Amino acid sequence: MHVWYAAYGSNTDGARLGRYLLRCRDRAAPVASRSVVLDGALYFATESPVWGGGRGFYDPDAPGSVFARAHLITVGQFSDIAAQEMYREPDADLDLSWAVARGRFAFGPGRYETVVCAGDLDGVPLLAITAPWAMGEVEPRVPAESYVRHIAVGLRASGAWDAEEIAGYLARCPGVVGHWSAADVLALIGDPSSTPSGEPD
Repeated sequence: MHVWYAAYGSNTDGARLGRYLLRCRDRAAPVASRSVVLDGALYFATESPVWGGGRGFYDPDAPGSVFARAHLITVGQFSDIAAQEMYREPDADLDLSWAVARGRFAFGPGRYETVVCAGDLDGVPLLAITAPWAMGEVEPRVPAESYVRHIAVGLRASGAWDAEEIAGYLARCPGVVGHWSAADVLALIGDPSSTPSGEPD
């Protein structure tokens, strides 16, 4: 069985996603990838030991729109990516039926243990991994420049948005707004940067 994995952070970038897939039980590339717009908001909070700045999270209940890239992968691959986000070894498939039926299910209290079903594409569930809390319940934190570049590179690769649109979108996100203007973000994303390591965010 396949699901659409709605990536809104660094895994919008296919190369970055590939690092996760290399640690999955099934290392096959996504069957397809496409651009999607989710209802809700992207915000940056907590601190990533990999990037050194705020992590991206998705709040489906907040007003706004989220640019994302959906990857068609197996349930097993989705489960293994979720495990890696929590620094666990991939070892079993998640039962995603609750998330699909209810729209959301928390598999634990951790920052990426909540699965949100944002609808479907062609009858296949569209799933995102995020935190259990709401955007307003945590302090925003500025993301690292390299992290922002990965998001932008992935969104541009989808072909749905140009650099100016992506920069404007990211500049409005909590954690970025008030720190970098759209022009600043555009300058940041002008040249792709490699991730500091192959570890999860």
